[in-house]
Amino acid sequence: MLSRYVDVDGLSISLRGGVLSLQLDDPGKRNALNDVSLRGLIDALELAQNDQNVRAVLLSGAGGHFCSGFDIVERNVDGGERPRTGAIQRRLPSQAHRLIVQLCELQVPVVSGVSGYAVGIGMQFVLASDFVVADRTATFWEPFVARGMTPDSGATWLAVRAVGPLRARRLLMLGQRLEADVAAEWGIVHEVAADGRAEAEARELATSLAAGPTVALGLTRRLINSAAEARLRDQLDSEAYALELSSRSPDFREGLKAFVEKRQPTFGGR
Repeated sequence: MLSRYVDVDGLSISLRGGVLSLQLDDPGKRNALNDVSLRGLIDALELAQNDQNVRAVLLSGAGGHFCSGFDIVERNVDGGERPRTGAIQRRLPSQAHRLIVQLCELQVPVVSGVSGYAVGIGMQFVLASDFVVADRTATFWEPFVARGMTPDSGATWLAVRAVGPLRARRLLMLGQRLEADVAAEWGIVHEVAADGRAEAEARELATSLAAGPTVALGLTRRLINSAAEARLRDQLDSEAYALELSSRSPDFREGLKAFVEKRQPTFGGR
């Protein structure tokens, strides 16, 4: 399949070695999202879902920060006329909320490399990722209530699943900020890297995952993400279907052959 990923203002996209790199790129605003970069992410992930060249996704931010949330100042203060009542409720399903669903349902591993601020929807990117590598400059923060707002972009759903209701209240109702070490203790961060190394080490991890058995990894991700809402028997049925699919893949045959031959497998992502 021919890849057609296109950079937009505030978002740089590249596909190399099976890793689709989505780098937020508006350092002057600490990589805050706006309508253009948000649409760019949605379009890239929609393409990625159907692109067999994509075997892992890497999220990162340029200029020392990951993502400082959505630029609500531009929309509500600098942008002139304020949206009328009800505009947010109508808009979110096709914008930020659609993006979070895409990240959660994507059938390849997602890795985030975090330096500096991961705030608001940036924090939701983190919580929707399979693995997060952060350096000690990282700060994770849900600032909604501090701004007089209620959470969006899946914050209440993702936070409860990630850290449980009590800690979710500390994040969402008290606005507790987490540094990298505490985020690691809470199970949000997979690895704490040396300062300035978060993106590089996240890329190494994404590259390793991209070299894995993509079908098995994708189905496993789907099973994990559905487990909390599933009954045991339904989850067992889902595991049976996933095993049926993965065991018919060329990568399964390669894994079995490598085991018999006592060598490391070379997976093709098929």
